[in-house]
Amino acid sequence: MKGRATSTQCPLCAHKWVTEYFYCGRHRDFFRCPQCLLIYVPPEYFLSPEKEKAEYDKHQNSPGDAGYRLFLSRLSVPLLDQIAPGSKGLDFGSGPGPTLSLLFEEAGHTVNLYDPFYAPEKKVLTEKYDFITMSEVVEHCQNPARDLALLWGLLKLGGWLGIMTGMALDMGAFSQWRYKDDLTHVCFFSTHTMKWIAEQWEVKQIIDFNNVWLLQK
Repeated sequence: MKGRATSTQCPLCAHKWVTEYFYCGRHRDFFRCPQCLLIYVPPEYFLSPEKEKAEYDKHQNSPGDAGYRLFLSRLSVPLLDQIAPGSKGLDFGSGPGPTLSLLFEEAGHTVNLYDPFYAPEKKVLTEKYDFITMSEVVEHCQNPARDLALLWGLLKLGGWLGIMTGMALDMGAFSQWRYKDDLTHVCFFSTHTMKWIAEQWEVKQIIDFNNVWLLQK
């Protein structure tokens, strides 16, 4: 276990505070921001880019996996209900086997891909979109304030940001939560956190269900 610090700054709302840990795990310590309630690990626990990519390379997800497509449909189905025909989207954090984008393309939409390891073309981060998806991505963001602000800025007025991620509960549930044990997961959102974001952004409409959040600009 690394030495305990008692001062940190929230990587989402930048609130500065001095406190005890929210939770002390076997390999990492977790803080919780008293303002936005984001739970996160300090930068000293971040994996190197090489080790992080090595973990992602182990993923066996592919477009031909019916179970994986069903899992992603938890985000695609409700978002498809909100967007107009022929919309243009961005799948941010598309991973080694892009599949979510195919679900939208099969429904008649166009989708650009961005992933810092597998689709690093930054030109797509200069375009405007009708919808943007982050499926099991936001928990990997080492700088969620920067990444979310970037994506929100890429959305057209009336566009949708779709986020799917495991939602943190109370201390008891968190202590038993396997999601926190993935060393590539460095920040954990709660219902309060998502509503805090929506308030800061003056979101036009927010839809939430079963670890999926749709935010309309």
